[in-house]
Amino acid sequence: MSTQDSRKIRIFDTTLRDGEQSPGCTMNLRDKLLVAEMLEAMRVDVIEAGFAIASTGDFESVNSIAKLVKNSTVASLSRALVKDIDCAWEAVKVAPRPRIHTFLATSPLHMAAKLRKTPDEVYEQAVEAVKYARNLCDDIEFSLEDCSRSERPFIYKVVEGVIAAGATTVNIPDTVGYAVPEEFGALIRDIRNNVPNIDKAIIAVHCHNDLGLAVANSLAAIAAGAGQVECTINGIGERAGNAAMEEIVMALKTRHECFNAHTDIDTTKIYAASRCVCNVTGSRVQANKAIVGENAFAHESGIHQHGVMANPLTYEIMTPESIGVPRNKMVLGKHSGKHAFAQRLEDLGFHYDDDYVTELFTKFKALADRKKTVSDADIEALASKAGVNEVQLAKLDRFSSMASNAITSVSTIRLAVGDRLIEKVATGDGPINASFRAICDILGVTCRLEDFQLSAVTEGMDAQCEASVRVLFEDGRTYRGRGVSTDIVEASILAYLQAINTAISEGAPSILTH
Repeated sequence: MSTQDSRKIRIFDTTLRDGEQSPGCTMNLRDKLLVAEMLEAMRVDVIEAGFAIASTGDFESVNSIAKLVKNSTVASLSRALVKDIDCAWEAVKVAPRPRIHTFLATSPLHMAAKLRKTPDEVYEQAVEAVKYARNLCDDIEFSLEDCSRSERPFIYKVVEGVIAAGATTVNIPDTVGYAVPEEFGALIRDIRNNVPNIDKAIIAVHCHNDLGLAVANSLAAIAAGAGQVECTINGIGERAGNAAMEEIVMALKTRHECFNAHTDIDTTKIYAASRCVCNVTGSRVQANKAIVGENAFAHESGIHQHGVMANPLTYEIMTPESIGVPRNKMVLGKHSGKHAFAQRLEDLGFHYDDDYVTELFTKFKALADRKKTVSDADIEALASKAGVNEVQLAKLDRFSSMASNAITSVSTIRLAVGDRLIEKVATGDGPINASFRAICDILGVTCRLEDFQLSAVTEGMDAQCEASVRVLFEDGRTYRGRGVSTDIVEASILAYLQAINTAISEGAPSILTH
């Protein structure tokens, strides 16, 4: 059956809002813009850019995304309060397709313990909030927080009321991941059968993964008639995360006969989007993660290998190419030209202007001189290790380190800070620790390393190393950095510098600001 004969399911991506609430997944503005560009390239229907009233930084990022995105709808979350709604509208109104997404809890537990309101008071606040928002914007979504633990008659009343007030989408969240597929599907069917004006709005669902059922619940809701699913790349989000967009999209595509539904997502960009989110958050997906995990298309069993070689369909229900998995073979070398390099970047899902491509090509040539072979994974790491317009108040000029199990490790770091070259020597528990101390001495910053990870980009003795760090500053803000090099110490230094450069540019105290 063709997609022309099936229902379209709208994909509402909340990676930049709910996904960023996952511990350790905070993104800066540059990161968020990069992810937003990737989501729009995937043809995501709605991008929830953030919670505008949460902070000045959140407002600025929502507003910047609203200015950047041209084709997808851009939404901002808001509580069912006038000040929140005003702030959300101010942030998104510059978007070609703005949406205000407001919410209020409807479960007995939340109404009594959190809101301290009666059901009648909650109903009135929900309806008035939607009416107010609809006077500002034509596209209004209302969410019944903790709906899966709410009482049916009250759900029907609220849904009917907010639709009458102007809501164009009504979201039914499983806020704490409590539902199971059979009952969640029944909830959607009951809403469709008991709300007289339900045909005036799209039913959306937003499922959390506390019991590992977020995707299953979302698919059950689609089968029951939901028209929008809210999800995140790689399933990141609060606690155990959200429904994974890539799993929902590929389930609908692979088992189309079961759902008679489709999305407009360009699935060949799934892998690149997954890697992009990994890179900007420093949060890796497990090797056996469905769709985008390292082992998703790997076959070790001899029986499986034989079957796949005879016919891939024996053990693969989808192809690596269908989600854009790179071939991971040498496609370019030190004699390759810029045009071929630029085309390969496009194939891998990176869309940069010509000046930045030229900068990356220079780095690619240097890498090709250091490695015998350059794979797609190497190029991907090179392209994503530093964002466009990356803040570089201090740059690594050179370093020298000495490590031993017999004497204290020593590192000498020289940074280019403006038009000055500043060099410091420090000792530490290993060359990386010593290097970090020297950097802090040069820049006059005080911070604590909260997370540090090293991983190989490719196989082999000459593989590039990817370093990821998260540092905590005195004001309580954390910053991430990422560095890639064939030398693990250099990769670590680059990652640490990226985090500190970002922190300084956003107001963290250092000698650069005095």
